[in-house]
Amino acid sequence: MDLLAEYRRATMFFEAGDPTGAARLLEPIVEAEPDNSSVRQLLARAYFQSAQLSRAEEHLRELVDRDPSDHYAHHVLGRTLERLNRPADALRHLRIAAAMHSTHADYTTALRRVEGKVSGAR
Repeated sequence: MDLLAEYRRATMFFEAGDPTGAARLLEPIVEAEPDNSSVRQLLARAYFQSAQLSRAEEHLRELVDRDPSDHYAHHVLGRTLERLNRPADALRHLRIAAAMHSTHADYTTALRRVEGKVSGAR
């Protein structure tokens, strides 16, 4: 299998709005190259976009464990946990992402939204 060609195909599927198709192509690549963070991140995003949230969480936690300074992985993990209706768990990762990249509007918007959910639940 030409992994680079499959990765490119998966990227095209993802960008065309077919995250499930992208995930199908990415799963064997991650299996063949488990340390490839770029492929794992795209697979996590494909799972997130296709509402396979537990799978997304698994891969995002792996990325965060490997590289705690990966602000994007923290952000998407926080968003995933938010969609799983776990705002208190999401808050930690969204805070980390926003602290590392405070000028990113998506990060601060997500953080404020989840802070509101957590403070409203108290």
